[in-house]
Amino acid sequence: MTIEPCPQHSPGGDAAVPEAAPAPRRRTLAVRVGHVTIGGGAPVVVQSMTDTDTADVAATVAQVAELARAGSELVRLTVNTEAAARAVPAIRERLDALGVDVPLVGDFHFNGHRLLTAVPECGAALAKWRINPGNVGRGDKRDVHFAGIVELACRMERPVRIGVNWGSLDQALLARLMDENARRPRPAPPEAVMREAVVASALESAERAVALGLPRDRIVLSCKMSGVQDLIAVYRALATRCEWPLHLGLTEAGMGDKGIVASTAALAVLLQEGIGDTIRISLTPEPGGDRAREVRVAQQILQSMGLRRFTPTVIACPGCGRTVSDFFQRLAREVEGFLAERMPEWRRRYPGAEGLTVAVMGCVVNGPGESRHADIGISLPGAGERPVAPVYEDGAKTVTLKGEGLAEDFKARIEAYVRRRYGRPGG
Repeated sequence: MTIEPCPQHSPGGDAAVPEAAPAPRRRTLAVRVGHVTIGGGAPVVVQSMTDTDTADVAATVAQVAELARAGSELVRLTVNTEAAARAVPAIRERLDALGVDVPLVGDFHFNGHRLLTAVPECGAALAKWRINPGNVGRGDKRDVHFAGIVELACRMERPVRIGVNWGSLDQALLARLMDENARRPRPAPPEAVMREAVVASALESAERAVALGLPRDRIVLSCKMSGVQDLIAVYRALATRCEWPLHLGLTEAGMGDKGIVASTAALAVLLQEGIGDTIRISLTPEPGGDRAREVRVAQQILQSMGLRRFTPTVIACPGCGRTVSDFFQRLAREVEGFLAERMPEWRRRYPGAEGLTVAVMGCVVNGPGESRHADIGISLPGAGERPVAPVYEDGAKTVTLKGEGLAEDFKARIEAYVRRRYGRPGG
């Protein structure tokens, strides 16, 4: 019996697997935040937030500079006391003196209207303000306090992120929607009403700000949730109902692997659908941990999805019984460190070097193939293989390395490759 291949699935047939790519970006207004643009087709912006006492100028300046060096394109500060508000201009001044021009965002809750009135120079030193409509006042004071902040933003020409958080949702709005839902012939589940309340709070607050005089192109929206499916559902709804750029982030994501996995699971779905204009990965840091880790995770999400490039990519195999030595693991780590160290200079001298792909492979099973597919790659010997390591550049074998200086030799090959490929003619 002869089995004929299905013509639709034959190699080169009409039903070849289409190229995978994120959906076209959702069209939004463009909001200028200092020298950074959010939305309007601009690349997705990475941002982070300090966890220092903002009143401690030295500590806050140091952390902002650290986050900016890691690649945070906006940095948010807590402004919760008059001392913190008065420290903001000094923080901005010191950062400028250091050559750190990252725009600062002020995070206001409860007393923002009072602080911005008492310390207008704080508002002027900030490139954007963030307010939570659930935390701007209680009862009949809510609208007055919200209006006060918006009027100041209009006067000082500052964009505002209206950031709703499900943990501090406007309870009056939620109660109203719950009552309306209860009167329906077929009430929706409570969790669906809560998600609608989050979306409604953001949209109603934004329209109220516009009615008070804030230009539509000075508004960014966010609806932070702590559940992956809740976040996806809320942002999908929000994206279909407004033209404002959206700030994505899973709130209270958690520590370590849990926070990274949950944030990636939620944001990757939305970014793949073209939703999201700026992101923050809200990781709970380990005691004494690296705050900039959340910046690197955000960059890795965008880079792995092909939305942006920040640093060269290192491809390395996971190891198996063929790779009983840990040399390839140590070399992969050393190469990653070398690329991170060289990237600041390469970014200045060799535009495009962030798109470099380097393979560090541990045996002959996939090593030569992966190395050929990379821009530059090395295939190290596995258990029982000859102690030589061929290097491939642009798909062709160029040299075989061996001996004690193998790691340094390979890094020198990478340096020469970057200079040759990305260097300007005559530069």
